[in-house]
Amino acid sequence: MTNPIWDPAQYLRHAGHRARPFADLLARVPALPTEPPAGHPRLADLGCGPGNVTVVLTERWPTAHVTGYDNSPGMLDKAHVDHEGPTPGGGRLDFAHADARTWTPEEPYDLIVSNAALQWVPGHADRFADWIAALKPGGTFAFQVPDNVDAPLHALMRDLAATPRWKARLADVLRRTDSVHAPGAYLDRLARLGCATDVWQTTYLHVLHGQDPVLDWVKGTGLRPALTALADDPEARDAFVAEYRGLLREAYPSAPYGTVLPFRRLFAVAVKGA
Repeated sequence: MTNPIWDPAQYLRHAGHRARPFADLLARVPALPTEPPAGHPRLADLGCGPGNVTVVLTERWPTAHVTGYDNSPGMLDKAHVDHEGPTPGGGRLDFAHADARTWTPEEPYDLIVSNAALQWVPGHADRFADWIAALKPGGTFAFQVPDNVDAPLHALMRDLAATPRWKARLADVLRRTDSVHAPGAYLDRLARLGCATDVWQTTYLHVLHGQDPVLDWVKGTGLRPALTALADDPEARDAFVAEYRGLLREAYPSAPYGTVLPFRRLFAVAVKGA
C-alpha cells in the first residue's frame, strides 16, 4: 500500500461528518486516572490529522496536556498553525511527528485515542500491548476505524484498479480488505491484555450535498493512495478519477435532498485494570 500524500483542505471539506464518530467514541470514555484537582491528565491523539478533532479532547479535559501525533507533514503543519498552544482551561495542546507503526510512549498516559487512522497501519493490533503498557492504571485506550472496506465506495475502487488499464500502477496501492479486523478480534486482543473492553459498530447515513459528493468525500481519504501513485501523470490521474466517478454515480444515486453515503465504523474502548 502506498503511503498517501494527505491534503488537509480536502479532508476538512467533510469535517462535520468525520468528527461525529469521534464524539461518539469519547462519550464512552470513563473518568481518567488523573482528573482535577489531582493534576493535569496526559492525553495522546494518535493519527491526529489536521488537529480539528484533537481540540475536542481539550474541551472534555480542559486542564490536560494533549499531544497529537501524525506522520503527515502537511497535516501537522495545519495542526500547528490552527490549534497549537495553551488552552483556555489551563492545559496545553501540541503536535509532534510520529508513526503509529513504531511509536512507543515515553511517559505514562491517562488516555491514548485514535480517530480513523489505524486502518492505515499494517499490524496495528500488534502495537496494542505497548500502548496499553504505557497507560496509567485505570487509563483508557480508545479508537474508531472505518469498517466499510467491502462497501461500493472501496470495492469499486479496487475493482477498477485491478483492470488491465490500471493494474500495473495501482494493483498494490489501495488499502487491503484485511486492513481492519473483525470486532471480536479486537475485543479478544484487548481483553487478553487485561482491559475491560467495549467494542461496537455503527452505520452512519451521511447525507452529502454538491456535485459528486461521494467522490469528493473519498478524495480526502480512501482515494489518496491512488492519487499519490498517479501524481506524476496528471492525465492518467484524471482518467482514473473520471472512470471511478461514473461508477460512484451509479452506486450512490442522488435524491432531491442529497446523496446518501452509508458508512459503517468500528469502535473500541479498553480500560486498563487499576
